[in-house]
Amino acid sequence: MSQNDTRGRVAGPGSTSWQGRPAGHTTGSTATGTRSNGTTSRAPRGTSAPRALTGSGALDALALVVMLGAAIVGFGPAWGSTAYLLPAVGGMVLGLGVAWLGAWRRWGTLGVAAAAVLVYVLLGGPFALPGTTVAGVLPTLDTFRGLLLGAVTGWKEIVTSVPPLQSFPELGGVPFLLLFIAAIVAGTIAWRARDAQWALVPVALTFVAVILVGTVEPALPVVQGLVLVVVGLLWGAWRATEARLGEHQVTTEASLAATRRLRWHRARGGAAMLALGGVAAVLLVPVLTPDTERMVLRENVVPPLDLHEYVSPLASFRKYAKEMTEDELFTVEGLPTGARVRLATLDAYNGVVYDVSSGGAGSGSGVFTRAGDQIATVAKGTPTDLTVTIGDYRGVWVPDVGSLAGIVYQGERAEDLGSTTYYNSTTATGVVTAGLRPGDSFRLDAIVAPAPSAEDLQSSRILDEKLPRSINVPDSVAGKAAQFMAEETDPVVQLENLKNGLVASGIFSSGLETQLPSRPGHSAERIDTLLADDEMIGDDEQFAVALALMAQSAGIPARVVMGFYPPETWEEGTPFVATGADVHAWVEVPFEGYGWVPVDAIPEEDNKIEPEPKSDQVPKPPVLEDPEPPEEPADAEAGTVDDEEKKDDAESSGFDWGQAALVAVAVAVPLILLALPLLLIVAFKSRRRKRRREAERPVDRISGGWREVLDAATDLGAPVAGGATRREGAGALSESFPAAAAPTVTLARTADAQVFGTGDPSPQEVESFWSEVDAVLTGMRSTLPRRQRLRAAVSLRSLRGARRSWLPARFRRARQSVRSARTPAAGPVTKPGDK
Repeated sequence: MSQNDTRGRVAGPGSTSWQGRPAGHTTGSTATGTRSNGTTSRAPRGTSAPRALTGSGALDALALVVMLGAAIVGFGPAWGSTAYLLPAVGGMVLGLGVAWLGAWRRWGTLGVAAAAVLVYVLLGGPFALPGTTVAGVLPTLDTFRGLLLGAVTGWKEIVTSVPPLQSFPELGGVPFLLLFIAAIVAGTIAWRARDAQWALVPVALTFVAVILVGTVEPALPVVQGLVLVVVGLLWGAWRATEARLGEHQVTTEASLAATRRLRWHRARGGAAMLALGGVAAVLLVPVLTPDTERMVLRENVVPPLDLHEYVSPLASFRKYAKEMTEDELFTVEGLPTGARVRLATLDAYNGVVYDVSSGGAGSGSGVFTRAGDQIATVAKGTPTDLTVTIGDYRGVWVPDVGSLAGIVYQGERAEDLGSTTYYNSTTATGVVTAGLRPGDSFRLDAIVAPAPSAEDLQSSRILDEKLPRSINVPDSVAGKAAQFMAEETDPVVQLENLKNGLVASGIFSSGLETQLPSRPGHSAERIDTLLADDEMIGDDEQFAVALALMAQSAGIPARVVMGFYPPETWEEGTPFVATGADVHAWVEVPFEGYGWVPVDAIPEEDNKIEPEPKSDQVPKPPVLEDPEPPEEPADAEAGTVDDEEKKDDAESSGFDWGQAALVAVAVAVPLILLALPLLLIVAFKSRRRKRRREAERPVDRISGGWREVLDAATDLGAPVAGGATRREGAGALSESFPAAAAPTVTLARTADAQVFGTGDPSPQEVESFWSEVDAVLTGMRSTLPRRQRLRAAVSLRSLRGARRSWLPARFRRARQSVRSARTPAAGPVTKPGDK
């Protein structure tokens, strides 16, 4: 038989055409055999078993579990407990299960995707949201809704919430979904792709994602990195070598054994080199790299909390100090001696109001993120438990003490308040968007640091902290600061001189009946007036703002805090019942070793400048005594007495009171008649404002507030075009009144949101909007001279534009019809002589 015939024969039963084995026998995922000529050939692909069912597939699964498990550990600092393990490990196991099932059944991309969605919806509840399931297993409608919404919004919420995240069980869907997707992609590539090393890409991306949604304090960065590098490179090298062996032909069994030994030696040598490199990295990286914080999203992503919707609490300072002195605003139980209750930290001044800023980590103001029953903090001090019960206080600013490590609400509104609370750890300011009202109660887990003494501060130094730049600051601030600081160059001494200068030359007054007259507010015009007067009259509001602005002009970082603290008569151990009389404003300056330290610049209440008494009497020269006159007869003496009485009567009847009254009437009546139109104009504008503010519909009150701003601008000589939208009008007003640019734009946006939003605005939102209106009007008027402001108060410009709206609609239509009838129709003009 020829050689060609031999090659053409088909192996029958019992023949050994595949390397001495029975025909059709295969081994492993790639069946190879040795022909009679010593070469190898590959078995048909359809006859090989799926890699997921082999021992090599099990090693692939082990490598993926180790690498993804190292990534899971990175959630630890953000969660603050082991609560993240259930959703993260559950997502990894389910993801690898879907990938293994798809590799075994050889599903296509659509089949694997459909299985992934089905497993996520049906089995994700017990791992990601066990609190929404029945008995921790059966999903409910809340489970489905939480899984579907969490897949979209969970990523935003996890980076805008204050860690530890164990306070927010609904965020467990994020680690579950992240590991679920990563395990599916990595497992599918490892068990089905020709170049399995690409499975390291989703694993590495998972490491990066865990870092981005974590905190600046990592878990075990060196251990995690070593696991990823060592296991990843070893597994990748093993898979690459295995792929090359499958592609090349093997001549003999001896060659195959030698190749396997070479692969083992390479893997062992590579492991030793990686171990040495890891040890070197552990020892050298801390020395060679600078001590910088890792970049995480929560420190760079600004949360969707728009603080411009809320009026600065400092704008209501005089209301507390003058009108609510007896109102019990809230009660604090467990307040330590010397501690202060902070309402809000104000660090952005625009010439109109000192406001709360949230410009991001780069601005020095921090960010407001969601807060729960546990808040991560690095503050040092004494842990203190306090209970706050709200009385007559209403607002969004949360009264807190020190630095918060947690806040737990109690009562019927606990869930609503807890889900709408945001906290800024940089400024120690809390905001609850649902608003606090009487009856609300919450417990604070606070870290209270003892206040340093004056000697401690003198031996320390002021830190260079970044704050938002104050704008529209009057020139008198820098001039007065230079006067108080004299020739001092030490920032600590400069700050002390500024404080002492205000305390010594200021007069405390909140405008009460027993005090000197004092204007409220802290706009640029008010601070300029305060510093320009010889007798600086004001209260905490004005002096705190003045001290902060003067310190900033000297390069000292300073911010204003509004809050409450007990009087000297308060006894430690008793609840502190805060009233309007306990409201205060102070300045905070950062000192090395002590953080932001409060600085008070409040003049003593009895620090009043009394005018020196002046006497109108002129000293009389000494009078020489005359000799006694001779005695006169009795008749003459009687006549003298009668003459003196007649003289006194004449002197007493010399002033004609009737004539004086006639003159007064003659002068006063014309003046009243002349002033009457002006008084009527002012009264009408006041009535117009009242009607707008007390309109029947809440939406009309909002639109009426914006019209009040437009009318005021018209009277001040800067009218807005009639067809302009609110935002266009705000742009025009910003050009005319730069000092009130930011509040005006914010007011226009708020008006549009309230008018065109769903539902009617609440009474609190209406009051807050009108407070912003008052602030904008104050800013607009503060940029103009007094004469122009008086002229605008009696101007008729805004009344001319609104006179058509006085008439009912049917009268306006009738008048328009009459005018149309009187107007001749347009036609050709006929000249004399034309036919």
